[in-house]
Order: sequence, then C-alpha cells, then structure tokens
Amino acid sequence: MKVVVFGAGGRAGRQAVAEACRRGHRVTAVVRDPAGHSDLASDLADLADVRVVAGDVTDAARIAEVASGQDAAISAAVDLSVASNEFFTTSSRALAAGLAKAGVRRLVVVGLGSIMPGKSGAPLMDEPDYPNEYRAFYLGHAAGLDELRTSDLDWAYVAPAGDFDHDGTRTGRYRVAEHGDPSSRITYTDFAIALLDEITEPRHLRAAVSVREA
Repeated sequence: MKVVVFGAGGRAGRQAVAEACRRGHRVTAVVRDPAGHSDLASDLADLADVRVVAGDVTDAARIAEVASGQDAAISAAVDLSVASNEFFTTSSRALAAGLAKAGVRRLVVVGLGSIMPGKSGAPLMDEPDYPNEYRAFYLGHAAGLDELRTSDLDWAYVAPAGDFDHDGTRTGRYRVAEHGDPSSRITYTDFAIALLDEITEPRHLRAAVSVREA
C-alpha cells in the first residue's frame, strides 16, 4: 500500500513510519521541516521506500497534495505552540477536507487515553484523582475527535488505554482494552502495530478505541 503519515517526526509518527516500512508499504512521511528530519528516510532505507515531504496538517490544500495517490493516512501530528483546542479542531477539519479531495478514505488518528472512557463510563480525565494539569490538552484532543465524528471519512481514533511506555521494547503484541486505565502502558513500537493493523485490516470504522500491551 501507499501510506501517508502526518506528524512523522514525533515518537508515535516515527514508529508508524517504521512499522509501515517493515510491512513493505511505500510511505510518504509528512513533517513541518524536512531539514530537521533527514534521518527519517536514511534510517529506514533498507526496509522500504520512504519519501519525506514538508506539510502542515492544518492546511487542507497541502494535505490534498501530499495525500494524492495514497491508499490511507495516519495522523500523529501535535503542535504545542498553539492552543490545543485550535490545533486539534483545525487539523481534524483539514484532514477531512484534504483527504476527501485526494480521494483517500481511510484515516487512523493517534489518540489520547485521557479522553477515553474509564471504568465508570466517563472519560478518564473526569474520574476522581485523575491528574488534570494538562486538561486543556485533553480537551483539545476531545474537540478534535468530535470533529472527526462529523466527517465522511472511514476513520479510527486509536489511543493508548493509559499512557505510553517510553522505554519499553517491542513485543509484537497488543490488545484492545475494554476501557481506559491510568496504570495501563504500551510501547510506541507496539502501538504502531495497532495503527498499521487499522490501516491494512480495519476492524473499527468511525470508532475510538483504546489499546494496551498484550
């Protein structure tokens, strides 16, 4: 397949690119400044064809350009220099418009555990004793998900059930969680497997799901 990855320079995006390459897909890695990510293509040259291009995930016209001819898209983009609500709502709208123009139907978005339902059924961020010093970031993610729900794309919002294990190694396994759990962890490499599974064998159309280590 041909897969375009937005936010390819971040931790989740970089692992999504690597996993796509492991599976033999042709990857267009989209970053704001390719000069700052010259290692993306060179590190993966032995695995597959990677093309690194400049792009802004809030620019629908540019999204349509870089997504032209692609089979599916992954968005792992984050911009902490602007208000979270503004970034995530704008990027969701731009992805919906730009991918539709490019004829790309499948979109998988890297989500956030804080906004996923916990044991109570309420979002984790609303459960007692949940840390909320980054609540504005959580609410931005939630607003972006709400925008996705209004789009005509076949989308999946895939989030860690709790948080990422930043130092963990690849196990090659994961499982879909029944609910969010603050103590749950998953490595970026295993999380990328879930992202690519939703691209190649989509089980969740227009859904938000949590994943955790198997």
